[in-house]
Amino acid sequence: MNMRELVLDILLELNRQDEYLNVLLFGVLEKYDYLDGKEKAFIKRVCEGTVERRIQIDYILDRFSRVPVRKMKPLIRELLRMSVYQILFMEHIPDAAVCNEAVNLAKKRKFSSLQGFVNGVLRAVVRGKDAIEYPDREQDAYAYLSVYYSAPAWLVQHLCDAYGMEQCERILQSFLQRRPVCIRMKETLPVKERERLLQVWQRAGVTVRQHPYLACAVEVQKTDGIKSLEGYEEGAFAVQDVSSMLVVETAGIRAGDTVIDVCAAPGGKAIHAAEKLAGTGQVVACDLTARKTAKIEDNRDRMRIQNLSVVIQDARERNDKLVGQADVLLVDVPCSGLGVIGKKQDIKYRVTKQSLQDITVLQRQIVQNVIQYLKPEGIMMYSTCTMNPEENEKMVDWICREFDMETAGMQAGLPDALKASGEKGFLQLLPGIHETDGFFIARLRRRKQKRQGDIAVREQAAEALI
Repeated sequence: MNMRELVLDILLELNRQDEYLNVLLFGVLEKYDYLDGKEKAFIKRVCEGTVERRIQIDYILDRFSRVPVRKMKPLIRELLRMSVYQILFMEHIPDAAVCNEAVNLAKKRKFSSLQGFVNGVLRAVVRGKDAIEYPDREQDAYAYLSVYYSAPAWLVQHLCDAYGMEQCERILQSFLQRRPVCIRMKETLPVKERERLLQVWQRAGVTVRQHPYLACAVEVQKTDGIKSLEGYEEGAFAVQDVSSMLVVETAGIRAGDTVIDVCAAPGGKAIHAAEKLAGTGQVVACDLTARKTAKIEDNRDRMRIQNLSVVIQDARERNDKLVGQADVLLVDVPCSGLGVIGKKQDIKYRVTKQSLQDITVLQRQIVQNVIQYLKPEGIMMYSTCTMNPEENEKMVDWICREFDMETAGMQAGLPDALKASGEKGFLQLLPGIHETDGFFIARLRRRKQKRQGDIAVREQAAEALI
């Protein structure tokens, strides 16, 4: 099997389908499961790298090719992109080998007439790769950051406006860095068994690092896949970013609580909440389709969770059985996903200024419906995996205004490094600044004083009628 040809087909399919790269990659690697670990790693890296560096690669190609990238035939365009990625960012692969393989692939895919063009462009990149001139940072900082970190110019400006130039650049840098997989060790796992598993993984060549924020969080690298780790099938751990763990850690879940998770798939927070209940209370995990709820059920069963029920439910539609039942309501709404661009590289090419505005309409519809599920003294955990103030801080302001809510303290569940950031009752995590995905968490509850004030107003109105 020609690995580069597989990469080429994945990139072409990505252009044809409205599907994310990680989904396409999973399907291909599952189909060709007989490939060894190094071959799978090569396919994954070249696909992901070519996509995440697309803007930078296209800029470079336009400087070395007489035919602009936008006018190239799709197969030649993707072939050149993946080859330039290997030349610039995979130093262990000889440049000559990359050029030769690209020429051979062009010929194999019936583009013999363009073999010379492919070879000429790539040889020119090889000769000039150490002297590439990027946009002048002093004259146009947005253009420089856009090209150098391969991010759409509008997104660069958006992040700069929200967080300033320095933090914006750190965020963009983090998008291009390979991060380890973060897992959450099961709450009920005995300490000795946890230590034994970590030692088994390390002896197998896995790099293991305790995450600095939470004791239950561990980062792993150099695995043959998470499912291959001892303890996976037995439900000893779950794949989950620390940012997502913090939602449950700061919720203040108590024994006997009813927790409702309205956008739960694949079930990480719902399962975490069920573990916090330690066999008491109940968790109701909802999501839109049977495909999504099946993922929750699979993870629930693997983790041996008993007190978690799963319901197919549109979060925009009222479920009368859930009204007034939630001590804790988890609302991780669909969002623009800017905080996980480092894991899903193609998000940055799909999100637009307009879509940032459109998504808030859906978020408000969901909140307006599910807030009915809260008990009078219940806690609502609102969260997103984005860094867009319109979806985060401004959405919290809207919720507080419209539904008689207020932010509640969340420091009790935060690590020391984040306590100061959570004083306002909400927390914005930024990749490159914090050791997590980009994520927003707000802890909200109904205002007691306002309700008492409403009662007083009604009493006064009643007296006026007498």
